[in-house]
Amino acid sequence: MPTLVLLRHGQSVWNQENLFTGWTDVDLTRQGVEEAHQAGVRLAADGYSFDICFTSVLKRAVKTLHLVLGEMDLLWLPEHKSWRLNERHYGALQGLNKAETAKRYGERQVFAWRRSWDVPPPALDIDDDRSPTKDRRYVSLSPATLPRSESLKDTVDSLFAIDKTARARPPDRRGLHNGSRRRHR
Repeated sequence: MPTLVLLRHGQSVWNQENLFTGWTDVDLTRQGVEEAHQAGVRLAADGYSFDICFTSVLKRAVKTLHLVLGEMDLLWLPEHKSWRLNERHYGALQGLNKAETAKRYGERQVFAWRRSWDVPPPALDIDDDRSPTKDRRYVSLSPATLPRSESLKDTVDSLFAIDKTARARPPDRRGLHNGSRRRHR
C-alpha cells in the first residue's frame, strides 16, 4: 500500500519574528535546521523509507527536505518541485507582523483571513515588489495563473492539482511531501 508522509518545513526566520510569510522566500533559523535534522532521525528510526519526494520551490522547504533526506541517507531520491506546493499566499499581509495586523484590522478579521475556508487575505497589487510575477522562479507561468492571495480553499485546490502527479506513480511507491503546514490543514 502506498504511503504519503506530509512534513512541514523547519522554523523560518519570519516564523520566529511572527511575520506573515506566504510566498516570501525566507530561510530556516538554526532551530529550523535542527528541527529538520531531528525529523530525519525520527523518520529513519521509525523505519520510514521513500521512493520519491515532492517539495515547494521555496528554500525553507527545499532545505528541510535535503536535511531530512541527509539524515536518512536518501539524498539520491528523485525530487519534484512545484510552486503549487508553496505555502499559502498571504497576499498583502506578507511581511506584516501578525500581532500588529490584528490590532490594525481587528482579531476577528485576521482570524477570518487565516482560518475561513473561502476568505482570502487582501490581494497583492500585481505591481507590488512582493508579487510572484517579479520572481524569476515563476517567469514561465502566466501572471493570471499566479495567486495574489489565497484562501484555504485555494490552497487545497492547488494541492489537488499536484496530487495528479503523485497518482501517476506506480501504486507501490512511498512518497515524502515536504512543504508548509498551511497546506496540511
